[in-house]
Amino acid sequence: MLILGGISCTSSPVERQTSDNPANEPRLTHRFEVTPVEADNRIDITIDGDLFTSYLYPSSIMKPVLFPLVAADGTEVTRGFPVSPKPGERMDHRHHVGFWFNYGEVNELDFWGHSEATDPAESARYGTIDHIETVETISGDKRGVLRVKMRWNNSKGKTLIEENTTFIFRANENLRFIDRITTLTAVDEIVHFNDSKEGALAIRVARFLEQPSDKPEILTDANGNPTDVPLLDNEGVRGLYFSSEGLEGDDVWGTRAKWVQLAAEKDGVPYSVVIMDHQDNPGHPTFWHARGYGLFAANPFGQKVFSEGKLEMNFRLQPGEPITFRHRVMIASDEVLNMEQLDSHYQQFITQAGSI
Repeated sequence: MLILGGISCTSSPVERQTSDNPANEPRLTHRFEVTPVEADNRIDITIDGDLFTSYLYPSSIMKPVLFPLVAADGTEVTRGFPVSPKPGERMDHRHHVGFWFNYGEVNELDFWGHSEATDPAESARYGTIDHIETVETISGDKRGVLRVKMRWNNSKGKTLIEENTTFIFRANENLRFIDRITTLTAVDEIVHFNDSKEGALAIRVARFLEQPSDKPEILTDANGNPTDVPLLDNEGVRGLYFSSEGLEGDDVWGTRAKWVQLAAEKDGVPYSVVIMDHQDNPGHPTFWHARGYGLFAANPFGQKVFSEGKLEMNFRLQPGEPITFRHRVMIASDEVLNMEQLDSHYQQFITQAGSI
């Protein structure tokens, strides 16, 4: 049961299926239902009757998110806190919720770090992304589609950015796919995304997918404030990052890659979560804000931070100017994919991205 600000939904384990199709093409034999539950500010996406994810948009989260992300066998790969806390989870960074897209420095406003724990006296420094409209939902046997409209607003409700996002949900026997196609359009003033490590397309993963840590961590947020990430029991924590450039573990942070996989075992079953950055995205190949404690993020904007000053982007949008980002998230159960498989999936993504 998921509970936050009046939201509630229930998920059931997904029954594993077998397949005689070894190809990595998503099989188009599952039933997708995309179901608005307006009273609870959510839209449920189910596959064969079982919850895959929900699009949540209560005001308490400060931006719409997909939560939870559920593998084909029913295992949640996202952290429960703060929506549905689970024993043994880290309780840091309340603004890390499920799967989301925002940024830490947009016209001097922090959209990334805003949460219900933000001091009201500091609210003028933060931005909020508001769900405006559910444009379209498509259910079917081949895929599910959700189109939504959002607005990036300052604390007084002035809109800086209009966002139009399409989510496309697909499935294979043990794979789940989410394509996110996001178009941001500046409204009536120049919008800048100054270099910051705090962004942009991100997932906060479940405890078992974190990398083991042998020391407490103190991290700084977008405003330079320290955030303690305490040392926790590492039992059952086996995550490892692996990038398209062949880097592993903590070496992935601050580097560029077209895709990154985070893999681990839970109760003897392997799982992996992959984020892919489309070749047409600004800043491709993106830099990776991939932390061992469970923040898994692709950040095309923060080039100065990640390159130690060698590069600088400071991305700008003129009034009325749009920019589109395409990403794919892939969740595998019973399998950790190798370099060849991941490159093949990536080629499929750049060919397929945006097709419905």
